Amino acid sequence: MSNDAIMKTPRRSRHDWSRFDAMTAEEKRGAALDDPDAQPLAEKDVKHLRRTPRVSIIRRALKLTQEEFSERFGIPLGTLRDWEQGRKEPDAAARAYLVVIGRNPAAVSEALHPTP
Repeated sequence: MSNDAIMKTPRRSRHDWSRFDAMTAEEKRGAALDDPDAQPLAEKDVKHLRRTPRVSIIRRALKLTQEEFSERFGIPLGTLRDWEQGRKEPDAAARAYLVVIGRNPAAVSEALHPTP
């Protein structure tokens, strides 16, 4: 298969954005609030949301490649890639583990790889 068959020109939107572009910020906010399916979350609702640690941010803060992070913390490389690319979400235990790695990576690394 040639590259010509694979590469396509970007599809143009079917929406006419000129009306939106002409709106003020207040008008845009009002239009958004008029949509019953897109209401902002109330403060009480935000408290009940689960926070998923961003593994890519933790990994980059530690200056580790995916392979190094995977090996150091015992997370399968494929799983790590799935999390980072948004194909899968970590389960409750993995979220807790990522929180601990993010807060004290040296302790986790020492616990997993003790020095004699």
